[in-house]
Amino acid sequence: MKIVFLDVKTIGEDIDLSGYDRLGEVVRYPFSTPAEVPERVKDADVIVLNKVTVNEDTIGSASRLKLVCVTATGTNNLDKEYLDSRGIAWRNVAGYSTESVAQHTFAMLFYLSEKLRYYDDYVKEERYACDTLFTHFEEHFYELNGKTWGIIGLGNIGRRVASIAGAFGAHVIYTSPSGAAPQEGYRQVCMDTLLAESDIISVHAPLNQYTENLIGASAFRQMKSSCIFLNLGRGPIVIEQDLYDALRQGEIAAAGLDVLCTEPMSPDNPLLQIKDSRRLLITPHIAWASVEARTRLMDIVLGQIKEFFCLV
Repeated sequence: MKIVFLDVKTIGEDIDLSGYDRLGEVVRYPFSTPAEVPERVKDADVIVLNKVTVNEDTIGSASRLKLVCVTATGTNNLDKEYLDSRGIAWRNVAGYSTESVAQHTFAMLFYLSEKLRYYDDYVKEERYACDTLFTHFEEHFYELNGKTWGIIGLGNIGRRVASIAGAFGAHVIYTSPSGAAPQEGYRQVCMDTLLAESDIISVHAPLNQYTENLIGASAFRQMKSSCIFLNLGRGPIVIEQDLYDALRQGEIAAAGLDVLCTEPMSPDNPLLQIKDSRRLLITPHIAWASVEARTRLMDIVLGQIKEFFCLV
């Protein structure tokens, strides 16, 4: 068996992939452009990838290909009709990053809500060393206890965020953009109610016809001026120009984003103009990427290959 990793750098160099070597020949490429893929996969039995596009142009010459493994949940990069026409199976992975994304959600919230950049700078700039009082709380912050946390998209990650928020004493509400039936044990509300009532709003929904451009100027105007908005779903759920305008105009207090419409970030993204870390925090799509989550992901993919070829 020949296994070809097309963009193994997306997994990280710290993850042990030696289990794959025991299955046969393994070739690892850090990245692959569409033009490079045909030559690299022509004699592969299995290809493992994250963002590489899989269609007739890229794998048409792969005469031995039997299985495509995506090291992610989303499969928008796969031409599934073409794969079906060739009898090529595909697999993706769900649920591997729930704890990691939930943890990052709260890391972003507390960074913004507790003004941690300001206080870290205050100490490192030696202003605290020259102060007269034992305490300094120029930038105000508030307890999560008693606040309303609105969740957009109550899947595995949304439910985990809800449980942690509840442990802090927050009141959790949620909305389902697709109109899914209410989930027992959670308070479902309409989008307008969630936008108007929430002190914190976090997005954990997939990108689809119900969520693309869901959060724009109208939504930001409905939010409280004290609201902290977090997007850990997909970038195109938010209209970034409208978020920029909302932050500049003080329609919301702050925003934290781990996903953007274009990744890596486009140099002309308006959000680059906001340098105040108390108002805006952007991380480079890392919420999913704890060591444990990446290890779990690759263990699952390895298991999928073994199962497909009846090696378990």
